[in-house]
Amino acid sequence: MLKLVILGTGNLSKHLGRAFTRAQGVELVQWVGRNALELEKAAGSIPHTTDFGSIAQGDIYLIAVGDDAIGEVSIPLADRKGLVVHTSGTVPLEALRGKDRGVFYPLQSFSAQREVDFGEIPICIEAERPASLERLRALAGTLSKEVHEMGSHQRKILHLAAVFVNNFTNALYGLGQEICQGEGLDFELLKPLILETAQKVQTLPPQEAQTGPARRGDLRTMQSHLELLKKKKHRELYILLSEMIRENRPLGPGDPTASPWTDQQ
Repeated sequence: MLKLVILGTGNLSKHLGRAFTRAQGVELVQWVGRNALELEKAAGSIPHTTDFGSIAQGDIYLIAVGDDAIGEVSIPLADRKGLVVHTSGTVPLEALRGKDRGVFYPLQSFSAQREVDFGEIPICIEAERPASLERLRALAGTLSKEVHEMGSHQRKILHLAAVFVNNFTNALYGLGQEICQGEGLDFELLKPLILETAQKVQTLPPQEAQTGPARRGDLRTMQSHLELLKKKKHRELYILLSEMIRENRPLGPGDPTASPWTDQQ
């Protein structure tokens, strides 16, 4: 039985805490955080404290806090025998204080209002010692069947890719909603399209799944879209994304290779 201590009271720590309380082979012995109110709500009957000087003994100390706070939060754990790990996609393992260090990074977006299924979430692990890596593999295996070992640089690259496919894509959803609302249209109309696009890339490479006027080289439609966009930054974004799609599409006979955009920003 792995004895686990969680440090943090944000979205990720709460999701992990709930998941580990249901996991086999893990005992959540303590929850530590600075926000007393959030800690009380998250931990419930699990032993918890806001005193970082009274952290319980554990096999693994899981630090789920903002990236800038990881080093500071790990200071009280510097002399502990257990494995000290953080959950960040971008912070190197070396940022941690501790005799035995590692990383436990779940590759997923976590929101307070929505539960997730950890069984399908890739968990990326890293450790300095082989025995510690196996301990992390065992911990991750209690939640997910997708456990992957990788170094700090690979993890950082993966996080960068995740920002493009998740954060930037969601920002574009927001822009689509804004465009709809500007004309009294319901954003719900776009949700089946959003789902279909997400489902297609489960079986097709993104470039093969790409559709739309830029993919077809339909310059007339693209020009008409630009005329509808009132904000300069939206026109610039439309042109940038359209150019990226055009550059990656296979060219047919007679297709223009030069950019059609002149003074459109």
